[in-house]
Amino acid sequence: MKSLHVELGERSYPIYIGSGIVHQPDLLNQHISGTNVLIVADENTAGHFLQPLLATLSAFNCQHITLPAGEAHKTLDTVSTIFDVLMRERFDRNCTLIALGGGVVGDICGFAAAAYQRGVTFIQIPTTLLAQVDSSVGGKTGVNHPLGKNMIGAFHQPACVIADMSTLQTLPERELKAGLAEVIKYGLIDDAEFFHWLGDNMSGLLALAADKLSYTVNRCCENKARIVAADERENGQRALLNLGHTFGHAIENACGYGVWLHGEAIAAGMCLAARFSVRSGCLQADSVRQIEQVLIATGLPTKPPEQMTGEQCHELMYRDKKMRDNLLTLVLLNGIGESFLTNKFDQNLLKDFLRTEFDTP
Repeated sequence: MKSLHVELGERSYPIYIGSGIVHQPDLLNQHISGTNVLIVADENTAGHFLQPLLATLSAFNCQHITLPAGEAHKTLDTVSTIFDVLMRERFDRNCTLIALGGGVVGDICGFAAAAYQRGVTFIQIPTTLLAQVDSSVGGKTGVNHPLGKNMIGAFHQPACVIADMSTLQTLPERELKAGLAEVIKYGLIDDAEFFHWLGDNMSGLLALAADKLSYTVNRCCENKARIVAADERENGQRALLNLGHTFGHAIENACGYGVWLHGEAIAAGMCLAARFSVRSGCLQADSVRQIEQVLIATGLPTKPPEQMTGEQCHELMYRDKKMRDNLLTLVLLNGIGESFLTNKFDQNLLKDFLRTEFDTP
């Protein structure tokens, strides 16, 4: 087992990375507050992991709830079902919530933990690659609104993150590929060496090679822990982690949450960000080709959905939560591993770019 730390003063916490570690009672027990525990899973994870986790936590009063699976259920109504259980079971402020699942479960459970009695302890046990490398780390929690993704939420750091590599063996191929989009993102942001390593090792990752998966999760978590420690509440550097997300969230919203998986939308969004960087004069076209080659080798989309229009994308982008004083901030690229934030791009150029990308046959 490897461990990393997210250094946030009194809110610091460890990330544990290994195989079979979710079944180690001592590892979990030290991070649980009180005697009452609520495990939040979904239909995909409960059948595989819920009963073993309940056995591991046999020393506690453990309740559990199984949520419907999928991004379409990442809503306030779903959070309310968690509150119903907590209040019915008379859980007090000294309780612990455990998110057992992918990014959707982690975001919902974390938001419930942030809001219940103004904040209770929660633990992340991510069971998808996307959640292990990205969404479980950093304390972003929340739900979607029909008009925008992740528009309702809170920063609420977990007590720990337990990334058990063995859970990835049950992951559907499409979900694995979607998780690799967020992995590739780290290379593009500020780790060119890792990006090129991914290009050389993608076949091993797709084959679930244990050593390559462990290295990948560790490297991504190191990168994210460093960025979160420097900018917990996304006032600057942390926003670089949104590379491709402004375009990608618009795609998810337009298609209907869950039609395109988050990672699929982010893959197309990163290509759009790269191509707009070329249009803005800050990136060479050859870099776009390299990015597209890695994504194609991963089996991820590089183009937006055909049924979506440029006007629709533009409107949805301007509902993004990264708007500041009516200005949209984008993450663009100067090169592979060289990202930057800007709100000083040409607005008319963006509109023309979106028409070209979405509306040109």
